[in-house]
Amino acid sequence: MPRPSLATAERRRRTPDERSGPTHRRLEIVSAAPPEPVLPDASPGQRAAPDLLCHRPALRVDARAVKESLTFAFAGGAPAGALDRHVESASLPASTWDPARFAQHVFLQELIVGCLHFTSEGRTRIPSPALLGRALSQPPSDRDTVELRREIFRELTGSEALRRDLARAYAALRRWVSQLETISISRREGSRRRLDILVAAKEAFDALADGFAGARSGLARLPAFGAAVRETEAYRRLADLLAYDEELATLEVRIRVGADGHVRDLRALSVRENSENRFYQSPIGRVITKLVMLWRGYRFSDDEVLARYVNGVFEGIEDDLVALVQLVGDLEFYLAGLALRERARAAGLAVCLPDLAWPGAARDEAPGRALKGLFNPLLLATSASIVACDIATEHHDATVIVTGPNSGGKTRLLEALSLAQMLGQAGFFVPAAEARLSSCHGLFVSLIEQAQADQSEGRLGMELLRIRSLFEAMQVGDMVVLDELCSGTNPSEGEEIFQLVISLLAELRPQAFITTHFLELAARLERERPVDRLVFLQVELDAQQWPTYQFVDGVARTSLAHRTAARLGVTREELVALVERSKRAHRRRGVEPA
Repeated sequence: MPRPSLATAERRRRTPDERSGPTHRRLEIVSAAPPEPVLPDASPGQRAAPDLLCHRPALRVDARAVKESLTFAFAGGAPAGALDRHVESASLPASTWDPARFAQHVFLQELIVGCLHFTSEGRTRIPSPALLGRALSQPPSDRDTVELRREIFRELTGSEALRRDLARAYAALRRWVSQLETISISRREGSRRRLDILVAAKEAFDALADGFAGARSGLARLPAFGAAVRETEAYRRLADLLAYDEELATLEVRIRVGADGHVRDLRALSVRENSENRFYQSPIGRVITKLVMLWRGYRFSDDEVLARYVNGVFEGIEDDLVALVQLVGDLEFYLAGLALRERARAAGLAVCLPDLAWPGAARDEAPGRALKGLFNPLLLATSASIVACDIATEHHDATVIVTGPNSGGKTRLLEALSLAQMLGQAGFFVPAAEARLSSCHGLFVSLIEQAQADQSEGRLGMELLRIRSLFEAMQVGDMVVLDELCSGTNPSEGEEIFQLVISLLAELRPQAFITTHFLELAARLERERPVDRLVFLQVELDAQQWPTYQFVDGVARTSLAHRTAARLGVTREELVALVERSKRAHRRRGVEPA
């Protein structure tokens, strides 16, 4: 089925009687599913897409669907967000990670909305949760792609000029999208609107071509693309049309002003028409053209002639406009990373690009995990005071058992470790001042959840299902993060299951972090070391036995339940007082308790 032209799009937007004006009916074309990547050489004459998320540049949006949306949007406007749906559905490099195994437990959507938003031209922008969520939660298997992203971030953090160019290019793209999503009311207004869309498109191309001077990373793809577009005949026609629209003629005038400051006279001294422009016609030529057309039986206005020129120019640059749609999402990836960096700095914290080890080294030669100044980025969206900590293990494939009091920061630590691994492996900043990580095949995170109204099992049953789902999904070398393992049953049975899980996990050489309140069991495991590479961390306590939110070697001696109870008002004295208050209220109502 051939792609609709602008003329077809206009006919679909009008009633059979064109004199009645445009209707409110709109036809929207949306891609049904994320397309497979289309490499630049798949389309003859198509310039390499300015792809910032893949090592090998690819057009990752559905080109045909995007062109249809652009055609209808140019003809008469589009609903807000219509083009963003193409951005959201863009394909990404292959990944072995499954977000269903962890995204909900690390609050990925909350991270994007609360911590990764940025400002563009005074307006707060939340990057596409769909695209950015997939880009972060599905780290590329291709090491070169990860390095491409990291190199771009390194250049951006090292150059204020490049950061300005990035913001300028994104703002130009957003202005262009905004023009496309403006609905025209009349035919004359529609012609002006289309010219404004072309103006915005040219500004976007120029922002790419004129910016990013000296870039050596993947950012260099942007000026290369912009320069390649500028070399085309389609771009030159675009520039000539807009120059003609901007300067049909130059008029020199003489103004005579009276003593009272008011204009007394205004005379035109000379008129110089822009005769060098390809769209120029002399006054006599314009009259002759109209007379010839009338003699042949054609009747049309200057607006119709202009619309034909405008439509032709748009169709000439349409292939390159598709790449601009994809670029919106790519730029948001880096603007979101820079926003996280600035937000952390404002809180007195630091982020970094980690030293990332890839598979290949022997087990004993693989580097250990080390994070200095690790913090939970989710806390940046709250008013909480954030305390960074240091975590280090001699080997990356260790099983780390974490103990300590309630509200001591154990669960927040698990979230921070999970997010650091995910972000670092996606080529993004990690929430730590320094970090050394080892890539893994996948991530499994399971934090304690509230009971659901429709759950078919009790707490123990849900815990056993959680354990089974772990072993069903896990592969050798995966990272595993479990909160309160086996907490849903009595200690003797729970400890037996706990030991079973620990022993079997060790055979899969995981990067594992597990919290527990089975303190006696943890102490015994520390003494006996029944499996290889067990590491024990505990919440550090100050002299008054309050958590410092740091973690040190060893096993906690107590969970300090009485401290938590006192903090939450669950002491014997306070509960007795509540009981007495209830009894007094009962007596006041004139009813004695049985």
